[in-house]
Amino acid sequence: MRGKLIVIEGTDCSGKETQARLLEEKLNSLGITAKRLYFPCYDTPTGKIIGACFLGKKDLCKEVLKSNTGWFKEGASNVDGLVSSLYYAADRKYNIKQIEDLLNDGVNVILDRYTFSNMAHQGGKITTQEERFQFFKKMEVLEFDLLELPKPDLVILLYVPYQVSLKLLESRDELSDNNEKDTKQMKRAEQTYLELRALYKFKMIECTSSGEMRAIPEIHEELLGNVLQELRK
Repeated sequence: MRGKLIVIEGTDCSGKETQARLLEEKLNSLGITAKRLYFPCYDTPTGKIIGACFLGKKDLCKEVLKSNTGWFKEGASNVDGLVSSLYYAADRKYNIKQIEDLLNDGVNVILDRYTFSNMAHQGGKITTQEERFQFFKKMEVLEFDLLELPKPDLVILLYVPYQVSLKLLESRDELSDNNEKDTKQMKRAEQTYLELRALYKFKMIECTSSGEMRAIPEIHEELLGNVLQELRK
């Protein structure tokens, strides 16, 4: 039986990586074979292009560019959304065979980010809802039709309101890439994720309560419940 493709998306500071890791560990402990992967794949050639040249991640910049900024001097958040999307889509296409092989072997694949991250962060650069909707449709054609990427069986959105995300980022000693430094882009991406949730019927988990982050185990239990429900189908 083919495995299921489970996608975890999330607004900034929602703990996508942590929750994807916990989900992988829990499913395997239950005897449900699962493998966690992520996009961009920063340890592959296409991922390094995104991390260093586009996002300006400091660790990858030092490795690839010997500098602390990306090649796009206007900053990643100011690059045309279609141009940006092509880099991310190329990374997914370059690395998709591993995912397809796992799915065909019956492994349930947990993805930390997928094409909907593209839609949210690049679509957030577009000012009108109608134009954003057209952008979403273009991304569907590009990634699912032209590049033939597999469609997910379940998408779960971990939601943290912008104001809480901003407070959490302010507590960090250093931000990892240029997108995190653009707070306006963060807010636009949050709004776009909510549009995507309504359009594509994502499951959504509220990661905050009364303006504070919920406990990680509590979020994990809710996430696990949604995934187990999908796997029983």
